[in-house]
Amino acid sequence: MQDFKQLRVWQHSHQLTLAVYEVTQGFPNSELYGLTSQMRRASASISMNIAEGCGRGSDAEFARFLQIAMGSASELEYQLILANDLKFLNQDTYEEINPEVIRVKKMLATFIKKLKAGSRQPIADSR
Repeated sequence: MQDFKQLRVWQHSHQLTLAVYEVTQGFPNSELYGLTSQMRRASASISMNIAEGCGRGSDAEFARFLQIAMGSASELEYQLILANDLKFLNQDTYEEINPEVIRVKKMLATFIKKLKAGSRQPIADSR
């Protein structure tokens, strides 16, 4: 069992979640149970699935949870586009957060590839 808090991909996804919570505070109240809630759940789901997968018994199971995290990251990527198009986010905020989503997705893809190749250790230390 590995400590998920030591994984850089978890650390980045956690920071992303905190940023999403912060920016969605400014969304219209009418979106509280709509886009605000969806974006918060999608962002938190990334970190939650990394943590849950880390506690699983095999690399194959871990990779499955990382794939779920990847799906949540893709969902969040679209939600940011939508929020930007609806003018709930300003362009600067969008351009600050979207690259972080892309970064987390790249980290997840690398981690999944390494797990499927049978190499868990190097990715825990990767940046």
